[in-house]
Amino acid sequence: MLAAGAGTRLRPLTDELPKAMCPVGNRPLVDWALDRVARHVDPEAVAVNAHGSQPVLAEHAARRAHVSVEEGERLGTAGALGRLRPWIDGRAVLLHNADSFVEDDLETLVSGWDGDHPRLLVRRDAARADFDGLRYLGVSLLPARYVDVLPDEPSGLYSLVWRPEHDAGTLELVEASGTSIDCGTPADYLAANLHVSGGASVVDPAAEVLGSIERCVVWAGARVGPGERLVDAVRTPLHTVRCAPPSEP
Repeated sequence: MLAAGAGTRLRPLTDELPKAMCPVGNRPLVDWALDRVARHVDPEAVAVNAHGSQPVLAEHAARRAHVSVEEGERLGTAGALGRLRPWIDGRAVLLHNADSFVEDDLETLVSGWDGDHPRLLVRRDAARADFDGLRYLGVSLLPARYVDVLPDEPSGLYSLVWRPEHDAGTLELVEASGTSIDCGTPADYLAANLHVSGGASVVDPAAEVLGSIERCVVWAGARVGPGERLVDAVRTPLHTVRCAPPSEP
């Protein structure tokens, strides 16, 4: 579970919580992802990477997984696995970005995989395509032979693994059947919450709403005062982020 990112695009929400801890449907994003992979892996073989600046994430994830804490410069998608190589111990890897809200149960991704070549979960999105008009959704399978040689230093899977395999014609791309949302921006984060709620506002039980809200997310400790009217917004204890009306992904 890749969760050590700085969450720059999701600011100012990530000034208050690590991206993986931002709640969707009042549950941290990382918990949704952990639930998704739990059906396909040994429960003792789950790891989450976190950065040293994210102690709340490391503490939370430690209840369900092995935690790899990165200090200093973030290691990226390949370096994170390189750091975990002794723990991975020669196994293939099911990789999931913690901020990828993917409704697919991943059966389409893992079914029939022979472990010879990387396999990515994708959907058609010409405007933001990574490969052949398809956009990577943050979930993939990686053969053990690649994990065994990844460097323990800042590096990315795109340049080291996926692009060379694609150029060789051996990268496997599997189209997802369900909703998928990259919660990298406040607007997409709001869309994920509204998808889970069926379009209703999502209010944490520890929030106080005295005014009017429509299609909003209100975090624990946040307050919407009397006479306030919020529409298409995220209210946290410290910030109010207004977004364009989300569209269904």
